[in-house]
Amino acid sequence: MNIWHIGDTHTYHGLLTIPDGIDMIIHSGDAATARDSIPNTAEFLSFIDWFKNLPVKHKIFVAGNHDVVTQRLRYWTKDIKDMGIHYLENDEVTIDGIKFWGSPYTPTFGRDWAWQMNRNKIGRVWDMIPDDTGVVITHGPPKGILDYTLDRHNKLESVGDSSLAKRIDEIKPAAHLFGHVHNTKWIRNSGMFVRPMTIYSNASVVEDGKFGKLISNGNILTL
Repeated sequence: MNIWHIGDTHTYHGLLTIPDGIDMIIHSGDAATARDSIPNTAEFLSFIDWFKNLPVKHKIFVAGNHDVVTQRLRYWTKDIKDMGIHYLENDEVTIDGIKFWGSPYTPTFGRDWAWQMNRNKIGRVWDMIPDDTGVVITHGPPKGILDYTLDRHNKLESVGDSSLAKRIDEIKPAAHLFGHVHNTKWIRNSGMFVRPMTIYSNASVVEDGKFGKLISNGNILTL
């Protein structure tokens, strides 16, 4: 199965180039950008209209902290599923014998964003991941893998979640897909990192401070 993994498109999905020979597309969150519900709704609707019409057999979407409409207007999730899109919110779907499990939650950062949880409690979400999951999809990264940024003192900082990293180490899925932490001028997070048993993919396609000029077309995985 050839999987095209994208994420953090932040309204610029139309700039992506659809690869040939893709069996599945997975978006790991942040299709929208605005904090306010009204513009966020318009942004998200534009993305969903594009996503549902892609000529790809299987589609999976996991929301991100910028997709605030998915949390504030929860009934939309049924509408998304009715469009032929597998919307995962702490649940799973099995396709061609592979179990995919997805969650939009990330450790709290800032205020008024969606799907955030205290770092001391978020491990409860990862405990729900079934042991036999083949592909884990989360909006945010695990601690120490494709999750680096600069803190307010301009020092390198790893901002991924340690409890998520621990759970991934326990179940050893074939792949862990995420985004959330973009590239910066000095740091590249987008791409793939391979460990024994697990491929890690950060598919953020934008760079902080330069939205609108994509630095990546996502990642392609073959499982």
